[in-house]
Amino acid sequence: GSEMCIRDRNTGMQVKGDSSLNKLIILFVFDKMEVPLSENTILDMCCSSNNWIAYMDCQPIIAQLIEHGFIYDISTSSGEPMYTITPDGRVCLANFFVKIPASTREEIALFIKNNRNKYRRKQECVADYYMNKDGTYTVYLKIIEPIQPLLELKFVVPNRQAAKDIYKKWEEKAANVYSLIYDNLVD
Repeated sequence: GSEMCIRDRNTGMQVKGDSSLNKLIILFVFDKMEVPLSENTILDMCCSSNNWIAYMDCQPIIAQLIEHGFIYDISTSSGEPMYTITPDGRVCLANFFVKIPASTREEIALFIKNNRNKYRRKQECVADYYMNKDGTYTVYLKIIEPIQPLLELKFVVPNRQAAKDIYKKWEEKAANVYSLIYDNLVD
């Protein structure tokens, strides 16, 4: 049950390498983000953009959280797995979140408040482009919801620069493009 959360096989190293604390930090991140997260997003938030968890520890911890049933993969499409916190994960967090130092909790809460939308867009908006035989480029754009793609667009542009420009803009423009298409097609 819930003591899985704090029982730690490799004791010794404290705080930074404390896997039970690290598990709680990841659960706390899920709780604050309020959306399913990919492994890349978790790694970026916890290790690259911040120093909440050592990079080497992060993937094994995600695997342990899945194993203990605290997070699970909800994606069905053939994309990157998207994880969400389970009811057991919430109970564990509720019981033990006080073990996360208050300063760390505040830092995480503030960072997420300021960056939540950026991370959500990054996960939800996928873009790619490739060259066609005639030298034109096909741009491939997607808005991904956890269960299935919400929108997929494929179109041809005259050159690589145009393809690159669209690729770069997609993240910030996707929501507008979606609502324009939706409003035009659905009465």
